[in-house]
Amino acid sequence: MIQLDQVTLPKARSTRLARSEETKQGLFIALSIITIWAISLSFLVSLDVERLPIYLIIPAMIWQMFIYTGLFVTAHDAMHGVVFPQNLKINNLVGGIASLIYALFSFRKLTEKHWQHHHNPASELDPDFHDGKHKNFFAWYWQFIKRYWSWTRLLGLMAIFNVITHTLHIPEANLTLFWVVPSILSSVQLFYFGSYLPHREPKGGYSNPHRAQSNELPVFWSFITCYHFGYHQEHHEYPNVPWWRLPEMYRLR
Repeated sequence: MIQLDQVTLPKARSTRLARSEETKQGLFIALSIITIWAISLSFLVSLDVERLPIYLIIPAMIWQMFIYTGLFVTAHDAMHGVVFPQNLKINNLVGGIASLIYALFSFRKLTEKHWQHHHNPASELDPDFHDGKHKNFFAWYWQFIKRYWSWTRLLGLMAIFNVITHTLHIPEANLTLFWVVPSILSSVQLFYFGSYLPHREPKGGYSNPHRAQSNELPVFWSFITCYHFGYHQEHHEYPNVPWWRLPEMYRLR
């Protein structure tokens, strides 16, 4: 019995320490993404876009799109309680902030719909799914947007746009190029790599109960394309694993 305790206790301590470190890392990553988004947007909207060449404007827009996608992925991890699992109030606060600054989304409503997706993947009860057999990207994306959009949120974003333009005197071109367009493009990025590719029905039919497949991409391109959302079967199998650990699950599978 003494030997068993000597072996078990260090392992238990080691596991707790590992989980504690992962918790700190998850919160640090989430707050870093939000901070980078805020700094990047503040810098870009302050530029004189009329003097900027197009070969600098386009990369800046793509960069901002990528950071916007990171905001939603942060909110998504919070929906699974993995941003800060030791304190769900802090976890949900971070998720709520990320959802709000992404596009005035309600974190609570997003969470409800996301768990409907996990419980009923690629079915009529899945709010993220549409016509998987025909694989029509545009029809599916349109349905996807309609389910998550609302006139209230659209009017709210328009009001914020006008308030910022007239009170902070930021040119409309800057807000359009680095706020409006990147957020819309990020929705396409999230949909394509996080819903359309993983959940469209393959030729031979679905091969697992999650009705999901992973994009066979190297880790670097998996991160660049959509913060490893392409490792989607792994996400459904291990929903309590944060996005930055999905490559580990992918390698194990």
